[in-house]
Amino acid sequence: MNILGRLTKDAEIHRTPQDKQVVNFSVAINDSYRNKQGERIEQTSYFDCSYWRSPNIAKILNKGALVELTGRVSARAWTAINGELKSSLNFHTSTIKLYGGSKKIEFKQGITKQNNTKIITPEPVEDLPF
Repeated sequence: MNILGRLTKDAEIHRTPQDKQVVNFSVAINDSYRNKQGERIEQTSYFDCSYWRSPNIAKILNKGALVELTGRVSARAWTAINGELKSSLNFHTSTIKLYGGSKKIEFKQGITKQNNTKIITPEPVEDLPF
């Protein structure tokens, strides 16, 4: 499955008890449609993403960056300590494509492919609503 969205915060690297590293980040996907009355309805879905192949990608996964992800989706439901029901959409990421200006970088199985010889880190945009 492919999804295209914006990062809601900078990526973080976590370690498992087995000393494996995982990059965790969240992506917001905006969608809109018109209802029967012709009103435009906007909806945002959030995915909690994990990338296990290379922790180096975390350096360039910054808030507001536009990314295309390939992987598989899953849903999780649980009951919080206070008894409130919670749920989340998770995305186990296998490929990340970062879009920004003329730069397009693809990370796949820990290998970096670049269309340009310069690496330009996108500047975070601070006026995003998330």
